[in-house]
Amino acid sequence: MKSFRCAGRLRAIESAETESNNGKAALSSQPGTRELIEREVGEVFVRAARLVGVPRSVGDIFGLLYVSSEPLSMEQIRTRLDMSLGSASQGLRQLRAFRAIKVVDVPGERRGHFVAEPSFRRLVSGFIQEEIRPHLESGQERLERIRELVARMPPEEQAFYRKKVDQLEKLHRTGDRLLPMLVSLIKI
Repeated sequence: MKSFRCAGRLRAIESAETESNNGKAALSSQPGTRELIEREVGEVFVRAARLVGVPRSVGDIFGLLYVSSEPLSMEQIRTRLDMSLGSASQGLRQLRAFRAIKVVDVPGERRGHFVAEPSFRRLVSGFIQEEIRPHLESGQERLERIRELVARMPPEEQAFYRKKVDQLEKLHRTGDRLLPMLVSLIKI
């Protein structure tokens, strides 16, 4: 519901600006418009974050950085998103691990500032390397342990479980082969 209200307010601002400017909208000069755009873009990435099982803060932060025209400090991110230090720190750490953001130096500032990685391919690749690849690797170890356990079972029960483990290994190999192809297909 939140995103619908924001979209509704954005449409109301656009409508009011159109009327007050004789049909010439001036969105960038309207106070609050930038914040509404940031919220809407953030919501896009929050939904994507939920889809892949990462915290909301990760989507909020990436959305803000993605739509920001300048690098932002952690304090600016916290303030603009009304986020706790812990959530901001954890979200930034996770986004750096995904290679979704970069730290840049801003002249005259002691602390690093953050910008979004413009390549979604790099973002997806980083997510796969940090989140999916470790699961596949641990899955292979688990399958080996299961196969060892099946070997300890009475011979009359082994056939059923071997078939199940074979199916799981086939699924695992397919996932292992598909991930690099998925990354190579992403052209955005």
